[in-house]
Amino acid sequence: MIELAAAGARATILPEAGASFTHLSVAGRDVLVPAAAGGEPNRGFHGSFLMAPWTNRLDGGRIMVAGVEHRMAVNRPEEGTALHGFLRELAWELREANATGAELACGFERGPFTGAAVMRIRLAEDHLALAVSLTNRGGLPAPMGFGWHPYFPRPAGTRLSATARTVFGRDARNLPIAPRPSTGIRGGDAVLDGLDTHFAEWDGTAMLDWPDGAGLTLRASGAWASNLQVFAPPRAAVIAVEPVSHAPDAANRPAAAAHGAMHVLQPGATLEGSLTIHWR
Repeated sequence: MIELAAAGARATILPEAGASFTHLSVAGRDVLVPAAAGGEPNRGFHGSFLMAPWTNRLDGGRIMVAGVEHRMAVNRPEEGTALHGFLRELAWELREANATGAELACGFERGPFTGAAVMRIRLAEDHLALAVSLTNRGGLPAPMGFGWHPYFPRPAGTRLSATARTVFGRDARNLPIAPRPSTGIRGGDAVLDGLDTHFAEWDGTAMLDWPDGAGLTLRASGAWASNLQVFAPPRAAVIAVEPVSHAPDAANRPAAAAHGAMHVLQPGATLEGSLTIHWR
């Protein structure tokens, strides 16, 4: 367990469980929904985790690399999809840490993906900063991607604002369909409850406003600055505002790839993204 502190801000990260966050608070107020003690950190509507080497869903777990079809394990059998990659299942190595920051790394080899991921975390009094890189250590070009999946509190009256030029519909298995022009999302309970939607051509900024006047501003850059997934499960007081590097199932759907393809990394190439969460 890694515990970081900066003035009134506190964070807890579990390297052995995919470098997941189980706690983030400021002045005693939860910024992430805290994980229950002894619970599964990567299952349930709490904390946050990294999605890689793909993000969101792969239909049938299918992905083509160099003309060869590979199948990832289907971990959402009711949908027939492989969800959120597998780096959240692996133990990460703690490279360095101090009172306010840490660097973690994870090597992986699960065909067709061979690579290394690095996460740099910095906590300050008024924000959390994350920087993630993903490097192809294999001998062939490979499509890869990553995203960050936080669960923020969503009390009644919460509002979300983000600007994007494209929004997707979804089918009965929550896979992306029918991209159409959009101005993004701006709304409260009636708009958010039950939402599980992908936005493309996002401008990299999202604002979450809580009813008491507090809130969060997310600012993404690099590979995280153009695609956003929003998930607000029905009748649950949580919301996931997820910067991601590609659209769901982009490996199998040209219409999705047109608005956020996976990045084909040449051997030795690196994909990078960063995110800053400021609290108000």
